[in-house]
Amino acid sequence: MAEAAGVSVVTVSRALRTPDLVSQAARDRVDTAIRALGYVPNPAAQALASARSRIIGVVIPSVTNQVFADLLRGVMDAVEGTPHAPQFVNTRFHGAREEDLLRMLATQRPAGMIVTGTDQTAASRAILGDMGCPVVQVMETGPDPVDMMIGCDHVAAGRAAVRHLLDQGYRRVGFLGARMDPRAQRRLAGYRAVMEAAGLDDPALVVTTAEPSSYSVGGRLMGDLLSATPDTDAVFCNNDDVALGALFECQRRGLRIPSRMGIVGFNDLDISACSVPTITSVRTHRYDMGHRAVEMIVAALEDARPAEAVIDLGFTLMERQSSRRLEGKTT
Repeated sequence: MAEAAGVSVVTVSRALRTPDLVSQAARDRVDTAIRALGYVPNPAAQALASARSRIIGVVIPSVTNQVFADLLRGVMDAVEGTPHAPQFVNTRFHGAREEDLLRMLATQRPAGMIVTGTDQTAASRAILGDMGCPVVQVMETGPDPVDMMIGCDHVAAGRAAVRHLLDQGYRRVGFLGARMDPRAQRRLAGYRAVMEAAGLDDPALVVTTAEPSSYSVGGRLMGDLLSATPDTDAVFCNNDDVALGALFECQRRGLRIPSRMGIVGFNDLDISACSVPTITSVRTHRYDMGHRAVEMIVAALEDARPAEAVIDLGFTLMERQSSRRLEGKTT
């Protein structure tokens, strides 16, 4: 029916159950599709569907990565004092596993769902739409939310990081990436956009791996980059683990930071401000994403949905010693 009406499955569900939450134009399209398809609502099924648990499902791709620990901390703090309880599941970055976990959560009639990212499979999006509960995609923003979305623009964040390095006088700026999940791919796209615009793009400056991030992987990627392009004078790393490994490799080789090599990481983990030298990194507001995602779900359940379906919390470039080659020069 959603396809026939030209709307999302979530919109169809709301038009049938809570029409006040749907625009008149969307209700008209759903009504037209109902008449065309001869759809007859099943009262028994609707009564069963109205029975909701107090669970808020939370779908993340890793339980060991501090990035997602920060998100979960925000979720946990936000549910305090509410009748809801989170249930966490770990996809391990596998789309098929996410589909299976969403099917399992759907049987529990969750009050709401929080899912990581915007790159769910078509099957996962359909499952989320059929749940008939508020859904918030977190960690990034995009043009086509399943329902609601809160995060930041990773392409823009990548652009800001590379512009900072160029503003500091670096020219042979490389990109080091591990795991290369969809958000890392978007940071890489931001890197490429700036380098191409500056006439400095060189495919040899990009070194990535599908391996999970670690300090040792970051060090190896830095070594591979220097072997291929010894004149590299800076790197933008897709996360802080890779950035710290790159820093260690440069120190092992006797490359002074930031005069010989500039380094920028991503996520702004605590260690970035404690390393020697300290590491410039892009800070994302992960705790706030988790906290506010719960608030958005609770508000939707109380018929007070946010005015904006997509909320961009932005990012902050935390400039530190690892990229401060020109005194007083900032982005």
